[in-house]
Amino acid sequence: MSDIRVGVIGATGAVGREMLSLIQERRFPAREVRVFASERSAGMTIPFAGGDLIVEVPSEEVFGDLDLALFSAGGRVSRAFARAASRAGCMVVDNSSAFRMEDDVPLVVPEINAAALDGHRNLVANPNCTTIVNALAVAPLHDAFRLRRMVVASYQAASGAGAAGLAELMGGTRGHLEGDESPPEVFAAPLPFNVVPQIGAVGEDGGTDEEAKMGTETRKILGVPDLEVVCTCVRVPVARAHGVASTLWFERPVDMKRARAALDQAPGIRWHDLPTPRAASARDEVLVGRLRAVPFDERALTLFAVGDQVRKGAALNALQIAERLIADR
Repeated sequence: MSDIRVGVIGATGAVGREMLSLIQERRFPAREVRVFASERSAGMTIPFAGGDLIVEVPSEEVFGDLDLALFSAGGRVSRAFARAASRAGCMVVDNSSAFRMEDDVPLVVPEINAAALDGHRNLVANPNCTTIVNALAVAPLHDAFRLRRMVVASYQAASGAGAAGLAELMGGTRGHLEGDESPPEVFAAPLPFNVVPQIGAVGEDGGTDEEAKMGTETRKILGVPDLEVVCTCVRVPVARAHGVASTLWFERPVDMKRARAALDQAPGIRWHDLPTPRAASARDEVLVGRLRAVPFDERALTLFAVGDQVRKGAALNALQIAERLIADR
């Protein structure tokens, strides 16, 4: 199809704007692009393809005039409109957590499990950004050695909490240097010159919902329902790109040359001797490095991966899903 009518819901946010940029960069076959956001943004304009798009407020009726809807406006908006849009025949790629664990909704990273799109019902979920970064590094190793257990520590950028999170980091850094730092509002503790080992709501077991996603979503993406996962999510004073340090245990003994070859050949990732957020920012690929054997266990290894959470962790992954859906249609 070369005449797709596309709607971007949440177009005024960082991910929505990245989606619009990628639609142009990747020459996505859109005949028409419409943008949607909340009532407070209605009527404002967003530059696109040499012109301006006028922001609309979403309603169930508009999806009958769209072939594809890219949702990035949060779970509340997705729950209000995504199912109705899919029933209207509009293909939906949802970036929120609203439908990720629904049995009838594929949860897809195209380089890993594009086959999960078979039989979709016009609704596909985009995984959590940190899950995507980690899964791309882990999947080729799982294929080689069969993953059984994973311990992950994430190092998540301030912009993962949105524009307000990035603003709090930048403003707080200036305030800290000038001796006049305001109390944090976005993060659980001051982020400048600090790390905050809590992202998301804390549950009864002491873990957070962000940490739980790493386990539940990775199991679904890899198709390993009994995968053992422990995760600690940490906010770090970085503008953009999330990192993960992962130690992995497998069913089979690990051959390190074969592990490196599996990573070198895998799509969506690139080897980097010292992967950092600065190196990964604004890149499509997830950077992987620091690959090491675990000296006391021949069935384990450890690595570090980092990826741009706005791009591959959200907007790019969603658009890649959409490209697959269009090709299949």
